Amino acid sequence: MTESTEPVEPEGRRRWPWALRSLGHRNYRIFITGHSVSTIGTWMQRVAQDWLVLDLTGDAVDVGIAAALQFLPVLLFGLWGGAFVDRWDRRRVIICTQAASLVLAAVLAGVVLSGSVELWMVFGLSLSLGFVTVFDNPARHAFVAEVTRPQDYVNAQALASTVHNLGRLVGPAVAGTLIAVAGSGWAFAINAASFIPVIWGLLLIDTSSASAEPGERKHGRVREGLVYVFSRAELRACMILVAAIALFGQNFRAVLPVLAKETFHGDSQTYGWLTSALGVGAVIGALGTAATERVSSWRLLLAGGAFGVANALAAVAPWLWVAMAAVMLMGIANLAFNTLSKTLLQLGTEPSMHGRVMALHGFVFLGTTPLGMPLIGWVCDQWGARAGLAVASGTAVGAAALVAPTLRRLRAGTASKPTDPTILDQA
Repeated sequence: MTESTEPVEPEGRRRWPWALRSLGHRNYRIFITGHSVSTIGTWMQRVAQDWLVLDLTGDAVDVGIAAALQFLPVLLFGLWGGAFVDRWDRRRVIICTQAASLVLAAVLAGVVLSGSVELWMVFGLSLSLGFVTVFDNPARHAFVAEVTRPQDYVNAQALASTVHNLGRLVGPAVAGTLIAVAGSGWAFAINAASFIPVIWGLLLIDTSSASAEPGERKHGRVREGLVYVFSRAELRACMILVAAIALFGQNFRAVLPVLAKETFHGDSQTYGWLTSALGVGAVIGALGTAATERVSSWRLLLAGGAFGVANALAAVAPWLWVAMAAVMLMGIANLAFNTLSKTLLQLGTEPSMHGRVMALHGFVFLGTTPLGMPLIGWVCDQWGARAGLAVASGTAVGAAALVAPTLRRLRAGTASKPTDPTILDQA
């Protein structure tokens, strides 16, 4: 693998605990600091948008439509976004996407605070944000490879996931209080302001030592990325696992409310407890994964299987506290799986392909939301939340069983091994 030539600060890196070693890279430290501020604002906007739509129409279906519109462009155009990212300077792409997100949040804040907001405006702005995500998602994931070393990819991704999940714990709580006191418009305004530290930090980053340069401009780049992934057994197995778990397993917003209300006869507070349990598990999983140095497809397989087992435990849980414990295990396994999958895809590809490969991951991971959420929601409507959890469990375990023979051959050394076994380990 091509290793970053960024000057490493040995003394600076030694100051950080092993689980935080990526922070020894100045560029990554700047990037993650801005990202941590923006993540809180992003979660504030998600909660405020859901509440705003519900307040405007009183219809939960409209809430789901607004959320789905944000992911629809990724499903339709996500792969082309990755091809674009591989052609251009990723830092500049992220600056542009963050600036666009700032403008969209500011416009939404303006129409809400002025009292002129209508449902079609929320739908339009949500769809517009989805088009921004088409470019922002692969650019941000690929940019991690430019501000860290390959040895620190898994740590860098885990720390980013930790920040994301801490934002999921803090942002909704702040948004709920702010909405009750001042209205949802101010939550959008704060989110708009939260993009300023990200943009400022990106302007401070020195990319002269970046490990990847934009690829040569030519036609057929999307197809080239697909062929690149699916012609490699390990990457192909990784993507199959991601597809199964993303489509059927990561529909928590469709399953957990039904589990709280219908299975355990609770209320919104019960739903909050289950959501918090998932968030706590994700933070634990992120911190645990951050201490990992060696990444392998076999470990990814185990994490996917563990996610299936945790869903099965939640499906048969007789009491709420057992379900909460199982949901926390789901959070741990899911976070570990997501971090390992992104890291494995980056370590197993050339830097010039990172944008397209991460776009394919985003296409599968985010683009399936408009399909998986209604599907699992329908299963829950027909047979209850336990059935939805059973589907998530069965598909995760089934996908693991499907790719296990291939990964077993790779582990045994009958297939080609990576060039740097100290980082990407088949054992």
